[in-house]
Amino acid sequence: MPTDDLWMRDTGPTFVQGPKGIEGIDLHFNGWGGKQEHEHDAKVARAVLKYAGVPRIDAPLVGEGGSVEVDGHGTLLVTESSLVNPNRNPDLSRDEIENSLKNLVGADKVIWFKGVKGQDITDYHVDGLARFAEDGVVLLSRAWDGDGPDVWTRAYDQARGVLENTTDARGRRFEIIDLPEPDPARLGRRGEDFLGSYANYYIANDAILIPRFGDRKADQQAAAVIGDLYPDREVVQLEIHTVAEGGGGIHCATQQQPKAAESSSS
Repeated sequence: MPTDDLWMRDTGPTFVQGPKGIEGIDLHFNGWGGKQEHEHDAKVARAVLKYAGVPRIDAPLVGEGGSVEVDGHGTLLVTESSLVNPNRNPDLSRDEIENSLKNLVGADKVIWFKGVKGQDITDYHVDGLARFAEDGVVLLSRAWDGDGPDVWTRAYDQARGVLENTTDARGRRFEIIDLPEPDPARLGRRGEDFLGSYANYYIANDAILIPRFGDRKADQQAAAVIGDLYPDREVVQLEIHTVAEGGGGIHCATQQQPKAAESSSS
């Protein structure tokens, strides 16, 4: 399903910090399951790591940067729809994928959401659904429900149910904070793959970059909720119509690299 507006997202390495320092995981981008041509995109992760001089981890599965969300303390959030999918990993079971993910990112516990297959280009990446704001606190993108139940509201309900009935890797119950999505009727023209998730934000050193879609009430509410959770950072809202119409968001189009941990002296 090629598109006229292509940009680099989800193709870069996923950085992790282990005993050897910063390393980058190459998740073997395959055009979100063959939905677009990806001959050159598939080489981005390897090229970036070579340029940056960062060791490459060759993942034993296919995925994208937006398909994993970690809390940094052993808990990993993922959607089945984007990983346990014949268009990425036809020969791997969910258990095999889970074990590989644990080894790749150093997770002790993987929490699976059902997600949605075939309705957007990513098969519903977790970074459009759920994000860790701090330890034990998950921001959950609440789908617009003004037109009644659909695949997105059901995916939200399923994810909330999972979070309400499990704990993180340290055994803590989750605090779930809703981020209501904008009213589509207030947004004007939208692409078929439009992503209206405020949860798809980027954390910079001193700022949080979040979308502004044009629904004033929803935009302001999202900025207030996220601002309360990140009081030491400035909330910056950006209009991302071109990106969002193609099915992406701010987090989709960026790839953060962690600061190397300082060595401690004994």
